[in-house]
Amino acid sequence: MYDFAGKTVLVTGGSMGIGAAFAHELARRGARLVLVARSEDKLRALAATLASHGTAVEVVAEDLAQPGASRRVLAAVRARGLEVDVLINNAGFAAYGPFTTVPLPTQREEVDLNIGALVELTHLFLPEIERRQGGVIQVASTAAFQAVPYMAVYAASKAFVLSFSEALWAEYRGRGVRILALCPGATDTPFFARAGEAAAFGKKATAEDVVRVGLKAFAAGRSHVVHGVSNYVTALSSRWFTREFVAKLSGRLMRPRAGKELAGASQS
Repeated sequence: MYDFAGKTVLVTGGSMGIGAAFAHELARRGARLVLVARSEDKLRALAATLASHGTAVEVVAEDLAQPGASRRVLAAVRARGLEVDVLINNAGFAAYGPFTTVPLPTQREEVDLNIGALVELTHLFLPEIERRQGGVIQVASTAAFQAVPYMAVYAASKAFVLSFSEALWAEYRGRGVRILALCPGATDTPFFARAGEAAAFGKKATAEDVVRVGLKAFAAGRSHVVHGVSNYVTALSSRWFTREFVAKLSGRLMRPRAGKELAGASQS
């Protein structure tokens, strides 16, 4: 088990969705929180709610897709005299539509946030996390297990997160550090508010249930966990069938309907 009481936990994308669910659950477990997201107003509203229940909360308003953002987050944490025990890289962003109809700056921003910021924050905070015998939770996706046409960059970015997390798990497991890739499927959060419901596949889970599964797997020292039995079966499909078959099937399921070829991005 891992006792979060008195620990400092940094949550990116902490203003809503899975990030906010992490904040509520960790507050219940007695953690001190550092919440990072773009919207300062949303962060402060959530912090006020948590503080009313006695939780110590710090907020850092930062767009992690921007150059230098990760180091600014580190500086903000240092300025508050804190060291991080657990890092939860939850901030993420998806674009849905045929690859060349999604603007290139949007695709590049997706890579910068989903991969670049996650790697930078992990690199910056991992030395102190190791000293404090804590850990890292990287929020990946069931999209990490196969190619997803019409969300090509998003799925590829989550495949990176899964591989990166499992490599660090093997590297640090003997050094007292937990590393977990949490792989939810479609989840009932604002993630699809701009990406569009057509980007969702399957029944949506609650963010609270995803968080509970993730924290249980983190405590058990697992390298990754897939939320839900049906999602687990889907994740295994590329082992049972050829990758080409899975990609073609995914393409049929995800193909935009007429008039809905491009939806915007959603960041959490």
